[in-house]
Amino acid sequence: MTIAEDSRPTRRRPAVEALQTTIARLEGNKGRTRAVLPFGVREIDARLPGGGLALGALHEVAGGGNDALNAAAAALFAAGVAARTKGRVLWIVTRPDLFAPALDQAGLAARRIIHVAAKSDTDMLACFEEGLRHGGLGAVVAEVGRLTMTASRRLQLAAEGGGTIGIALRRWRRQTEAAEFGQPTASTTRWRISLLPSAPLPVPGVERPRWLLELLRARSGESADFEVEGCDAKGRLGPAGVTHPAVLADGAAAQETRSRRARA
Repeated sequence: MTIAEDSRPTRRRPAVEALQTTIARLEGNKGRTRAVLPFGVREIDARLPGGGLALGALHEVAGGGNDALNAAAAALFAAGVAARTKGRVLWIVTRPDLFAPALDQAGLAARRIIHVAAKSDTDMLACFEEGLRHGGLGAVVAEVGRLTMTASRRLQLAAEGGGTIGIALRRWRRQTEAAEFGQPTASTTRWRISLLPSAPLPVPGVERPRWLLELLRARSGESADFEVEGCDAKGRLGPAGVTHPAVLADGAAAQETRSRRARA
């Protein structure tokens, strides 16, 4: 009887260790230090665990409404994130309305983008997962309508395995479908992007867009709201009300503008 009792823990230990490994994998390996992609805006990075967006992870982004303008802002936010990664970017669309010049203005050059047109949600999710598992891409962006917990967990594990940042760009064909955005998923962060009135520039020209960023969910972090300037030509956000040198043109034209302002 004593021998049986002594041997019982030895037989059970491998099963317990396997269960612990599985739980750690499903929870995203919380004990492991992850590489991050900082935004470069102190207020935002301070709210994110590690000081930036986790690489090798799934992130959700949606527009603040079901209209084209807020959807475009969400796409430009995703483009700015992808622009600051290294390597090619796989962008999977379900509707043929991606405007490459706008992505270029947000820092994501057309030569870096690999476009894939998916005919169905099933095809899109398969391409999304395969791109994340590849391991040789800077980022994978996919237009996603319905995202279940099972599908998001598969994408999260694929992102962890490939070390690639994945952005689920949530888009819906009907406003009633937007309620899906509140359903639980395995994504590391969840963002909502809304347009704000643009701030005037110090010189005549096109105003830089301003966005309201809502960090609705951050694993091991807190939710928060930020008013920012939209992505510049290098994919960088700016604090609202702060004018960055990147807004002005380079070269002789910029020098002439500075000279005129100095004489005034």
